Amino acid sequence: MQTANATLQPRFVDEGPLLIAGLRQTHVGSNAGIPSQWMRFVPHIGNIPGAIDGAAYGICIELCRGEGAGFDYVAGVAMERPAQLPDGLSPLELPARRYAVFPHEGHVSGLPQTIEAIYTRWLPGSGQEPAEELAFFERYGREFDPVTGMGGVEVWVPLKGQVSVSAES
Repeated sequence: MQTANATLQPRFVDEGPLLIAGLRQTHVGSNAGIPSQWMRFVPHIGNIPGAIDGAAYGICIELCRGEGAGFDYVAGVAMERPAQLPDGLSPLELPARRYAVFPHEGHVSGLPQTIEAIYTRWLPGSGQEPAEELAFFERYGREFDPVTGMGGVEVWVPLKGQVSVSAES
């Protein structure tokens, strides 16, 4: 079983705003449906007008707590500008902000352990607070191999009260 990163040493990045085109789905009780969501989205990659080549994003938004807890997840790609999207896809804009960026090592199935380690080990002692409007996102770079599930994955945690300098210009 894949374990979470041992060092949890982030780099800090000012990014955004980001415009994402993706497939949005609500997951209740578990994240078991995310792989099938990606399988439905993958045929759209390379066929979305205005998409920026090179990375895909898995965005966890609208966390719900308590009984029936769940979250919305968007499998998507970044876009240069708003465009007419294929049926079933929707746009999502992420505001400019500062992120703590963590590399994920190992198989993509170990992402939940890395995310849990970030929120239970790194964040409490970091002096940082996560932004409330967005939980986090996964960034799958060119190095990611969807066949093997290895390489090029990062977890981006938005930080509260820290907005990118470029957004203020």
